Amino acid sequence: MKQLGRIHPNRQVLAFIVMVFLSQVRLEPIRYSVLEETESRSFVAHLTKDLGLGIGELAARSAGVVSDDDKQRLQLDHQTGDLLLREKLDREELCGPIEPCVLHFQVFLEMPVQFFQGELLIQDINDHSPVFPEREVLLKIPENSQPGTLFPLLIAEDLDVGSNGLQKYTISPNSHFHILTRNHSEGKKYPDLVQDKPLDREEQPEFSLTLVALDGGSPPRSGTVMVRILIMDINDNAPEFVHTPYGVQVLENSPLDSPIVRVLARDVDAGNFGSVSYGLFQASDEIRQTFSINEVTGEILLKKKLDFEKIKSYHVEIEATDGGGLSGKGTVVIEVVDVNDNPPELIISSLTSSIPENAPETVVSIFRIRDRDSGENGKTICSIPDYLPFVLKPTLKNFYTLVTERPLDRETRAEYNITITVTDLGTPRLKTQQSITVQVSDVNDNAPTFTQTSYTLFVRENNSPALHIGSVSATDRDSGINAQVTYLLLPPQDPHLPLASLVSINADNGHLFALRSLDYEALQAFEFRVGATDRGSPALSSEALVRVLVLDANDNSPFLLHPLQNGSAPCTELVPRAAEPGYLVTKVVAVDGDSGQNAWLSYQLLKATEPGLFGVWAHNGEVRTARLLSDRDAAKHRLVVLVKDNGEPPRSATATLHVLLVDGFSQPYLPLPEAAPAQAQDDSLTIYLVVALASVSSLFLLSVLLFVAVRLCRRSRVASVGRCLVPEGPFPGHQVGVSGTETLSQSYQYEVCLTGDSGTGEFKFLKPIFPNLLVQDTGREVKENPNFRNSFVFS
Repeated sequence: MKQLGRIHPNRQVLAFIVMVFLSQVRLEPIRYSVLEETESRSFVAHLTKDLGLGIGELAARSAGVVSDDDKQRLQLDHQTGDLLLREKLDREELCGPIEPCVLHFQVFLEMPVQFFQGELLIQDINDHSPVFPEREVLLKIPENSQPGTLFPLLIAEDLDVGSNGLQKYTISPNSHFHILTRNHSEGKKYPDLVQDKPLDREEQPEFSLTLVALDGGSPPRSGTVMVRILIMDINDNAPEFVHTPYGVQVLENSPLDSPIVRVLARDVDAGNFGSVSYGLFQASDEIRQTFSINEVTGEILLKKKLDFEKIKSYHVEIEATDGGGLSGKGTVVIEVVDVNDNPPELIISSLTSSIPENAPETVVSIFRIRDRDSGENGKTICSIPDYLPFVLKPTLKNFYTLVTERPLDRETRAEYNITITVTDLGTPRLKTQQSITVQVSDVNDNAPTFTQTSYTLFVRENNSPALHIGSVSATDRDSGINAQVTYLLLPPQDPHLPLASLVSINADNGHLFALRSLDYEALQAFEFRVGATDRGSPALSSEALVRVLVLDANDNSPFLLHPLQNGSAPCTELVPRAAEPGYLVTKVVAVDGDSGQNAWLSYQLLKATEPGLFGVWAHNGEVRTARLLSDRDAAKHRLVVLVKDNGEPPRSATATLHVLLVDGFSQPYLPLPEAAPAQAQDDSLTIYLVVALASVSSLFLLSVLLFVAVRLCRRSRVASVGRCLVPEGPFPGHQVGVSGTETLSQSYQYEVCLTGDSGTGEFKFLKPIFPNLLVQDTGREVKENPNFRNSFVFS
């Protein structure tokens, strides 16, 4: 921090510069008068009317009144706008002998800052009588005194002034003396005793007269003193001071008992009449308390500390008296020299301890500075640290206004400690510091801020309702109620998203909950916006994006597309006995509604009528012959293929296949016993008959019939009247690939169409029936060509 005593040219204000009155300062003071000793709370003036203000404006603008002597002798009634006396005013206590007695005061208002000067004239009343310092005065007059000689007497003091002050002196009637009242240059009235005729000590050695002091009040007040006059023998030379008046300067910080000056008076008489003694003459209480004089040497000593700010000079009347009673008068003028012994004073009239942030130029404090010294010692500089956002503005008569330099930001700094430094220009320099603490109150100027602009939450499907799936968090830089954040769900941008039934949010802490169980196969992901609103006025808010990703669980078993396991007549695959090893018998096609590794399918041969004859490829489900077929192999085979996914735990399904081994493609189809037990026996006989007839028939005829049947099957698109084990409609699931781990391929879709008679009809060889099948993964729909919904039959 910079040194407090350092001068900052751009901040300091010299107190001694004559300030230009601002537009908000009334140039001409308002003047009122009141009698002293008026009761407290007495009416002085109607300020609202005199200042041209509206009703209630004094209270609205925080009006205040302050006097120059720092004592609150006046007060404002904010309701009526009246200026009242706070206490009885004693003119003599306030001003002493000074006339007129004027009490200076200032009226200041805020919002905007405005000053008015005021003067209250305190009028004197006759509440004091003249008082003599002594009850009896002894006056020694030589008998050779000539008529017309003047003898100074004690002066009476009357604290009142003007016409109520001391006006004249009178003395009790006698034939030798009368009183002459003379005006002193300082405005005081002195009594002189005037001798009217010669004195004769032998005739009358002593006189006792009563001196009366009268003031000019109505009725007049008076004070008396007894004057004893002793007639002395002749001493015809009075002491005379060598210099008069004496002038001397004394520093106000002089120590006690310091010698001030030594006076000297001489008397040309001899003997006792020529010896001189010194004393203070008609000295006031203040002078007697401050100075003393050595009766023998005439040296004046300091008895009391001097204070230049109270009394700047003393006029000390001294008297030199010889042994014969004659005296001479002299004057010593003592001027007090000011030293820099008073630090500047800072008096705060108005202080605002809390100001709102973002407010423009705001008045923090109104104060005034004062230094009781004079000259350079009384000149002052007022400053505050440069780094603070405040400035000092001088106003009227050493009044200053401390205002904000720019709008404040509570979030940057919530409190300021302002040190006001006032330094005088004396030697050594004295300074006064006053610290002011200003709190910056909060205004709702900051919206809540989320810790992230977007949040991604992961939820595994089949969750329990009311599951806590995550949280959002926002902070507000404001304080108090302006920083209290409330969370809410904002309307979704997708009108079809049932957000209210999916998630909820805790308004106090931002916790998010799933309201129902989620299904990955129905809804894989969704997003919504959350808002954070504070409780300020007006309320401020912000928003963030929340993405919820549903994680797949292995909750779907593989679904068989081919062969369908729907309880209908089984599909029989025909394999010629002449087939080579690896011959493609059929392909098991399955899909899984899950995704990822939960949808990776693998195939294996679970059961077989004759193990080792057929094999299943694990990745694509193709059923192929494992070796060459022989006549010893059974004609009918039942295969059970297990389809299993890669989930945890794994799920599976089984497909049952019927394979018929034939020697050629002219051999009729023999239904399996499981499909129709009653009919199987008849069909078996028919097969043997057909085989017998075929062996007898010409091989040529068989070839011709086979050729004709194949041609007709390929050309005809007539719907078969028999069963064709081909699924209709779109396949469930979404697996459409053909390689590796995928399960469905266009090149391996087959149908076997049989006639609807007793089993003597011919068959059609395997061939693809879905060359135009359209599969879309994104929509998870399988489209089919309507041209392939019907099967082909032999005529």
